Amino acid sequence: MSTTDSAATSTRTSWVPMIGLFLAQILMSFNVAALPVTLGGMVDTFQVPPTDVSTAIVTYGLVVAALVMVGAKIGQRVGWVTMFRVVVALFAGSALMMILAPSVGWVIAAQAMAGASAAIIVPSLVALIAENYHGSQQATAIGSLGSARALAGVSAFLIGGTLATLVGWRQVFIVVLVIAVAVFALSFRLRGAPGNRDIKIDVVAALLIGAGIMSLTLGVNNLNRWGLLSATPDAPFQVGGLSPAPLLIVIGVILVQLFFLRTRQRTKAGKVPLVALSVFGSARERAAVYAMFIVVALEAALNFTVPLYIQIVQGRTPFDTSLAMLPFNLTVFFAAMLVVRFYPRFAPRTIGVFGFCLTTVALIWLSFVVTNNWETLPTILGLFVFGVGQGALVTLVFNVLVTASPKELAGDVGSVRGTTQNLASAVGTAVAGALLVGILSTNVVTALADHPELPPELVSQVALDRTNFVSNDRLRAILDETDATTAQVDAAVQVNEDARLSALRLGLLILAGVSAIAIVPASRLPRYRPDEIPESVATGR
Repeated sequence: MSTTDSAATSTRTSWVPMIGLFLAQILMSFNVAALPVTLGGMVDTFQVPPTDVSTAIVTYGLVVAALVMVGAKIGQRVGWVTMFRVVVALFAGSALMMILAPSVGWVIAAQAMAGASAAIIVPSLVALIAENYHGSQQATAIGSLGSARALAGVSAFLIGGTLATLVGWRQVFIVVLVIAVAVFALSFRLRGAPGNRDIKIDVVAALLIGAGIMSLTLGVNNLNRWGLLSATPDAPFQVGGLSPAPLLIVIGVILVQLFFLRTRQRTKAGKVPLVALSVFGSARERAAVYAMFIVVALEAALNFTVPLYIQIVQGRTPFDTSLAMLPFNLTVFFAAMLVVRFYPRFAPRTIGVFGFCLTTVALIWLSFVVTNNWETLPTILGLFVFGVGQGALVTLVFNVLVTASPKELAGDVGSVRGTTQNLASAVGTAVAGALLVGILSTNVVTALADHPELPPELVSQVALDRTNFVSNDRLRAILDETDATTAQVDAAVQVNEDARLSALRLGLLILAGVSAIAIVPASRLPRYRPDEIPESVATGR
């Protein structure tokens, strides 16, 4: 935080409370990372398409993003330690729901409950670190949150992949339950200031930002299902023949703008806003928020895409998924830990631009070299390079936000971080699903129109022109129930296989374009190194 804080005390505080906060970050990240790993198992158990299961991932991120600003104010009003214990217990309840879920609806509800809990855990981590640690210990503690997130990704894919393959997907969430119990026990070592009952929660602003984020996410998540412009038969309603998806996106943007307008008015009136706009007060903070959104969205898109292809398309096990993602997750983990060593030598702007250059190059490379086998050396190399850039960026942009804001805004920084990361995760997953399925459908329709062995009668029998991601074996089983000949079955499988790979490559190329755009906000990150932070920045301007 401020330079005054860094010199405030030379007393070393026990790291035991930090273990609980470290595990709390792992708890949330492990839960999210476990969902793609268990994707195939849930699809088989509930007999639903993979996009239905991805709704649970989107729901978690949506709920966190919608409620985290309110969660920050609740923590300040009630007291961070008390609320931390309550929501960790609720998170344990969501893990029980996952373990016992009889349908995919229960899975979605469980992730909504986990998201509501995380909406308070996320800002509480920053606030409790600020209350329990000072000086160099505080900087180390804040940096550890990035490595905890990366460590959770590695362990979720390794432990989760092994359990889901050898035992079952439900057992993966027993690990989540155990971590929640451990965090709850360690929370009694935390100390924190009592709540401030004088803090008022701006209900109007909370409704605006919550509804805005939900509208944005639902619109993006259903672009493919409801239609990009014209409404499809799956759309719940239509407006003059137009799809409700883009309408929801526009409404979401308007509501978010109204939230900022309301917050500015409340600040000018001398009232406590839902979030202090000084967190976005300069180009440095805004650039950090934009960069954080893009890098987390890219990570979420990749974390959804790889398990989708390995488990659903190739029909392989969750353990195979964990092995395929191991180079990426290990790289993210080590990059998140090691990037802090470069802070004394390079400015955040330099690291940020270099990081996005790495992710852009890696995605372009992957779009050309990827095949249906994710264990090839060129593919591993691409995932490795992307992991270096992603791991460095997530830790970097969070540290920029923390160091650019005074200590009293720790909760607000935590809420901005939570809103940005979880909205980005939900949007990244939703866009990846909509993008890949949309490209796949277009590719299949184009291929079918030009294919002499696949007459319209056969296409209509199995709705090949409205296809989703299925394995070759599953597609053959569907075609065996029709009057298709062996040659037609082979042709249909080949069309689907080619379309899937083409969709994947084009999708990765589009993500590379998004990553390249992110170089612009990265170029606006601070020029100074942490030991050169100007006094005006350290004291909140």
